[in-house]
Amino acid sequence: MAEQAGTEKKENLSAIPEQNLRTLFRKTYGIEPETAEPLKGDGSARTLIRLRAAGDGAGPATGRSVIGAIGPDKLENAAFLEFSRHFRKEGLPVPEIYAADPANGVYLEEDLGDTTLFGFLQKERSGAAFPESVKAEYKKALDWLPKFQFKAGKNLDYKVCHPRSVFDRQSIMWDLNYFKYYFLRLSKVPFNEQKLEDDFKTFTDFLLEAGHDGFLYRDFQSRNIMLRDGGAWFIDYQGGRKGPPHYDIASLLYDAKADIPPKVRQELLDYYIDRAMEVSKMEKEKFMRHFYGFVYVRIMQALGAYGLRGFYERKEHFLQSVPYAVKNLEWLQRKADLPVKLPELTRIFKAMTNSSYLRQFGKPKLGLTARIMSFSYRNGVPGDEKGHGGGFVFDCRCLPNPGREERYMPLTGMDKPVREYIEGLPEAKEFLSHIFALVDAAIDNYRSRNFTDLMVSFGCTGGRHRSVYCAERLAEHLKENGKAETELNHRELERKFTGAIAVDK
Repeated sequence: MAEQAGTEKKENLSAIPEQNLRTLFRKTYGIEPETAEPLKGDGSARTLIRLRAAGDGAGPATGRSVIGAIGPDKLENAAFLEFSRHFRKEGLPVPEIYAADPANGVYLEEDLGDTTLFGFLQKERSGAAFPESVKAEYKKALDWLPKFQFKAGKNLDYKVCHPRSVFDRQSIMWDLNYFKYYFLRLSKVPFNEQKLEDDFKTFTDFLLEAGHDGFLYRDFQSRNIMLRDGGAWFIDYQGGRKGPPHYDIASLLYDAKADIPPKVRQELLDYYIDRAMEVSKMEKEKFMRHFYGFVYVRIMQALGAYGLRGFYERKEHFLQSVPYAVKNLEWLQRKADLPVKLPELTRIFKAMTNSSYLRQFGKPKLGLTARIMSFSYRNGVPGDEKGHGGGFVFDCRCLPNPGREERYMPLTGMDKPVREYIEGLPEAKEFLSHIFALVDAAIDNYRSRNFTDLMVSFGCTGGRHRSVYCAERLAEHLKENGKAETELNHRELERKFTGAIAVDK
C-alpha cells in the first residue's frame, strides 16, 4: 500500500505543471483547452504542449492553437520571454508571447506550426544533392541572422542572459570541457590531459581575439528555424548572449545531420557575409581569420551534447549525428588550417577521423570523396597527412613517355594530342583498367564503413604528361559510375615555375 501511495503521489506531482499550463490558458482565453498534445522534446529540460480550444462556438479563442511551455529553469524562462518581446518589438519573426506565469514556470506562445528547416530539407532532399528549393530557404534565414546579431542585439537587456551574459573565456572553456568529458572520455578516444588543457588555453586565447560586439543566438541551427507562410521564423534563442557573429553561422552551416555539401556551405557563407556587411562594419578578411576556429568549437560543443545524451543518458538517437560531425572534422582538417598550433587537439581529431567505431552509429550514408593527384617523383611522393593516412600511389613511369618527343614537350596530359597519344597505347589501357578495378573495390569498402576520403596519386618523372593523363581519366571514370565525388589536383602544374619548363625525360 505504501508503495502504491508513493507512486500516486509522484504521478500527482508530475501533473501539476500541466495543470498550471491549463490554468494559464483558461485565465487568458476564458475557456478550457479541448486538447493537449505533447510535442517532441528539443533536448532541453522544457516540455512543450500544443493546446487547442474547441473549434465551434463564438469568441476570440475559438479554434485557437497555442504552444504551452513548461520550463523548470526560471532564469532560462526569463531570458526567453524578454528576448521574445524585444525581438518582436524590433520586427523580427519570433513567436508572440500571449501570457506567462513566471512563478509556476509556464507560458503560452504563438504556434508556428510543425515545419522546421531541417524537416523541409529531409522532405525535399533525395540522395546527396542539395535542392535549390532548400538553399532558398536557408538564404531566407540568413537574411534575418545579421538583424538578430547587429541590429536587435544593440538594445537588448543582456542582464537577463542565462547562464552568462557574454560568450567569454568561461563560456568557451565550458564548451571545450563538455567535449572532453562527455565525448572524448565516453567514446574512449585517448588523450593527454595536460597537453589538451594547454591546447584549450591557446585555442581560447585565439577565439577571444574575435571580440563579442553583437548578439550570439547560440543555437542557430535548422531545427530551430520554422517555415511558415513563405518565411522563416525563429525559436530557442534563450541561451543567447553577447558574442562574436562567427558562432551562429558556423552552427547553421555545420549542423551535423543537415550534411550540407562543402560547395553549398561556401555559397551560403558568402551570402551571409554579404548580408552582414550591409548592416555592420564586418570586414571579410578579419571575419575569416577566426571563422573556422568557431566552426571547430561549435562541432566540439555539439559532440559533447551527443555524448551526454547518447553515451551517458543512453538516448542512442543522439549518436546518429556523430558520423556526420566526424565527416565535418575530416573536411576541416584538410581544408581549414588554423593560424594557431594545437598539436594534441589535432592528434585527437586525427584519431577520430580514423575511427571506424565513430562512423557506424545509425548506419548513415556519408558519401565519399576521392582526392586524385598527379605529381613528379623529382619533388617527392605526396603524403596524406590530413586524410586517413592511406590510399594508392601509382607509378606511371612504366608507360611510354610522350615527354621525350619534342612536339609534346610544352603540352600536358590534359591537351588533346597527348591524350590521343596515350590512349593509343594498349599498355596504357590495361594499366588503367587494373587501377579502376582496385579503386572501385576500395571505394565500395570505404563507403560500407562510412569512411569519406580516399587519396589516389599518380606519379611520373616530370608530373606533366602521363601522371596528369591518368589522374584525369580516373576522375572521369568515377564521375561516370557515380561512386564518389572527386577533388583533382595536378601538383606540378599548379607550381609557379621560373626559368625552364619542367618536362618528362
